[in-house]
Amino acid sequence: MNAPDLVLTGGRVRTLDPARPHASAIAIADGMIVAVGSDAEVRELAGPRTEVIDLRGAAVVPGLSDSHTHCLPSEVVPGGLDLTEARTLDDIRAGVAAEAERVGPDGWILGWGLDYNAFSETGIHGALLEEAAGGRPALLRFMDFHTALATPRALELAGVDGPRAFDEHAEVVCVDGRPTGELREAGAMARVQAAVPPPTEEQRYAEAVDTLRRLTAAGLTATHLMDGSLETLDLLRRLEAAGDLRMRIVAPFWIKPETPREQWEALATHRFERGRRWRAGVAKFFIDGVIDSGTAWLYEPDSEGEGTEPFWPDPARYREAVAFFAGHGFQCVTHACGDRGVREALDAYRDAPTWPGVHHRIEHIETLQPQDLPRFAAEGVIASMQMQHMMWLEPDRSDNWSRRLGDDRCDRAFQARALLDSGATLTLGSDWPVARYDPREGMAAARLRRPPGMRDRAPYDDQALTAEEALRGYTTWPARTVGHADVQGRIAPGFWGDVTVFATDPVECDADDLVAVPVLATVVDGEVVHRDPSL
Repeated sequence: MNAPDLVLTGGRVRTLDPARPHASAIAIADGMIVAVGSDAEVRELAGPRTEVIDLRGAAVVPGLSDSHTHCLPSEVVPGGLDLTEARTLDDIRAGVAAEAERVGPDGWILGWGLDYNAFSETGIHGALLEEAAGGRPALLRFMDFHTALATPRALELAGVDGPRAFDEHAEVVCVDGRPTGELREAGAMARVQAAVPPPTEEQRYAEAVDTLRRLTAAGLTATHLMDGSLETLDLLRRLEAAGDLRMRIVAPFWIKPETPREQWEALATHRFERGRRWRAGVAKFFIDGVIDSGTAWLYEPDSEGEGTEPFWPDPARYREAVAFFAGHGFQCVTHACGDRGVREALDAYRDAPTWPGVHHRIEHIETLQPQDLPRFAAEGVIASMQMQHMMWLEPDRSDNWSRRLGDDRCDRAFQARALLDSGATLTLGSDWPVARYDPREGMAAARLRRPPGMRDRAPYDDQALTAEEALRGYTTWPARTVGHADVQGRIAPGFWGDVTVFATDPVECDADDLVAVPVLATVVDGEVVHRDPSL
């Protein structure tokens, strides 16, 4: 065996490998773990060119994976002003006014992270932000990226002056025939986005590089991207060729209701596209929208009388698309927040062709019918959930999401514990930029069922995971989800050389304190892609 490229010693290594649960040292050669053991056992493998890092007692876990992000520039994530900390309408106006100064008199104000609850008293109207924008056009996405708010000037520039028809369940919300500025779902948002001057390719590339740097600094070594295209694969090739692909990415193709079958056929030929740190082979669908805006597909209407329509106007065509891609060996991924949406996805998967080793998955699963819960384990469907989304929910159920659903459906909210106990494969992620990408926050939220740090606040319910389960939700379970369980998610010889180094073991750390634990190093493919100066 050649001398390893990297040796880590002096650590407290939690391997998640039942053959050797704990160790102090790791050796990595050619991107693969070649030895795990004591300092003495591993150090003797080092050669003159081996980089040896003394971890000085730091905690090491398998490289963390986020199972659901939108981390590369796309039509879903236009960038701009981060409003995720703005909780009131005044907060939003202040942010918009500051951004107006930054972009200048002729610029567009773009942003994301709006909180529905900030508009609970006023309703969602673009005119509310017109003065703060100083007459500039503004297009701001809500925190779930399924609704946007456009100012009157933005609507004018886009030529949107009334209702519009769409191929999907989307809506330009109007009162007395005039748009309010609320745009529901991608089709409606795209009408205004089309008027925004697009970024250059170099700007998109620079944004991708910066985002990947920030994700790896938070300890992430891999992610499952949720809105890909052939252009995404081109970007991944360019990033990897330039040495800028700092993490592993599984990239799906986003299949929309209007995507013609001819394009299905063309995309199917790219199933096996891959590089060293990225691959395709996944098809992504939306069967519904979100509960907060009334576009999730529910069996019974929500409190506003909404939620009874699917995102795909013809669900039979959704089932046809699932069957096509499943039959070509793709893993199918379906966004389904409402209980009716979840069942439709389960039924489509049950009836689709099977492929050895491929398990389809459902994203979000914010509420579901009791009879559908055991189907995940029985039918081999993976439950992909984002516990950070619960941090907007109030234990007294006074928030918009809970008010819309009502107590009975809230009792079946984000049932991570019940799904796991049923034998289903569960995997965790953030849905960034819908929620913050920090996996420390994600693991803490899974354990607490409330925002970390708010010790005096009761959890929303009793569906919490244990500390080790939360870690597995970011390591072994994401690997199993995408068919990488034999090379990813553990620290063992023959596995990829991906590890995350914390100052404190995340399993032993109090959940409320986890977000503050420093990430000391992130290693991907044997490359140290992030290293704290203290290490």
